[in-house]
Amino acid sequence: MRILIAGTDTDIGKTHVAAALLAQARLSGHSCLGLKPVAAGADYDQGQAYSEDAARLANGAGYTGPLAAINPTLLIEPIAPHIAADRVGLELSAAAIASWAQDKAQGHDRVLVEGAGGWRVPLNRHESFADIAKHLDWSVVLVVGMRLGCINHALLTAEAIQADNCHLAGWVANRVDPNQSAYQENLTSLVERMPAPLLGQVPYGPRDPEAAAQFVSWPAKVRRS
Repeated sequence: MRILIAGTDTDIGKTHVAAALLAQARLSGHSCLGLKPVAAGADYDQGQAYSEDAARLANGAGYTGPLAAINPTLLIEPIAPHIAADRVGLELSAAAIASWAQDKAQGHDRVLVEGAGGWRVPLNRHESFADIAKHLDWSVVLVVGMRLGCINHALLTAEAIQADNCHLAGWVANRVDPNQSAYQENLTSLVERMPAPLLGQVPYGPRDPEAAAQFVSWPAKVRRS
């Protein structure tokens, strides 16, 4: 099973949910791999730059290899990827990223690719991260950050995914605001309106992927398995 993880915005928990899905697959006995093709914003360990997102995906999947193998493009500045790439003279390509992901997926039961930001975040002057999903032709799981405004963001993103002829296999409600007013009513409104099933509700709290794994499930049906 192969999926692409998209989000309604930046900082809404895509990596947290992706790592939880990987941990759920691993704990169920599946060979799994999480890929972060492009990360913007670096952390450092003994002077060595790395992507915290890639490290968290590795943790969820139980991957112990070099992070560069699952995150080939690490842009140091924490800004929009196309701007960060342009500043260092790098041209990102949706087709090249998709081809790389297809190769890395070989030999694994469950693989996910995590995007950056929202569905329409630019990749270069002509493409967005949505174009990676088009080239891959994998199903999409949408992470909805549950906070004020989430209904509009979720429904518009779902519309965009479908307008791009991509398959929305499901969505996950991730509580980024523990004090969100009318959480249950917001959730019900989304369940009634989203054109795909709810795959889980991840509570606000620690970001341990194994602890969060119990709250999510992989979609029952995807475009490509």
